[in-house]
Amino acid sequence: MSVAEAPRPADPGPLRPARIPADGLYEGRRVLRRTPQGWQDRPYELFEVVPRAATIGAEIRGVDLARPLSPALREEVDRALLEWKVLFFRGQHLSGERQRAFARHWGELETNPLLERGDSDEVARFDKGASSVPTFENVWHADVTFRERPALGAVLQLREVPPFGGDTLWADMAVAYDNLADEVKERVEGAVAEHDFLPGFRRFYGPERLARWQEAFPPVRHPVVRRHPGTGRRTLFVNASFTTRILGVERAESDRLLRLLFQQAHVPEYQVRFRWQAGDVAFWDNRATQHYAVADYGAARRVAERVAIAGDRPY
Repeated sequence: MSVAEAPRPADPGPLRPARIPADGLYEGRRVLRRTPQGWQDRPYELFEVVPRAATIGAEIRGVDLARPLSPALREEVDRALLEWKVLFFRGQHLSGERQRAFARHWGELETNPLLERGDSDEVARFDKGASSVPTFENVWHADVTFRERPALGAVLQLREVPPFGGDTLWADMAVAYDNLADEVKERVEGAVAEHDFLPGFRRFYGPERLARWQEAFPPVRHPVVRRHPGTGRRTLFVNASFTTRILGVERAESDRLLRLLFQQAHVPEYQVRFRWQAGDVAFWDNRATQHYAVADYGAARRVAERVAIAGDRPY
């Protein structure tokens, strides 16, 4: 029998109805824009920039953070932060004083009484191991969005790393916004969400301790999409740890929309993953990113210290 004479497959009939839910994650190519449209790329004169992902995350080589930054060096690091959202500095081994001094180049330092203290009120210490008090950073979140002025950014140093695991991931929330469907962008245009410290901390602190802080940290309201003050770029600004509801819509619709928006940080194309070595420093823009500390190191010990920089009121 020739090919032309081969029997045709039986007609399967009409396909049953099938659709992907409108609020499901988009599948296919993403638009991966590292900088805003119209942004002028310029070469870096004072250090080398080694990209670690398409839009987010770069290793900075040739900078000693133990030394004060000159105005020119501070300007270049700031530009790199705006363009790459998180910067990695290998093998710095900073003292607490020098870590704080570096962060102060970007403004006033925060204190956070909800976290364990390091060698000063401005240092939060995360000492994880078999006998440590459990806390949960292994969820996508931006830091302290329950404050009227959430952190501009943070400087994190790993003092001790486990023999395996313990990576941190960051997600680019400007790219996450860019790739929302047009109808979703319309739904969140001008929307305002409530943020509260309780959902993020009640998982590991008892009610007596939490009650002491309710008056100090009342719920606050921020735009669902904020404008980045340094780039003007629209950035998705809700997170699963602290955003509780979108105002002005029914609770069921708010929950449904927030689930969709929270999912955006999970898209691998928007992420960078960093494998730590002792003494490494990461400096990230909390206005443009979310992060996730991977708790995959079992009973091993992981010690990190973080200094946070006070930010502005989102708009």
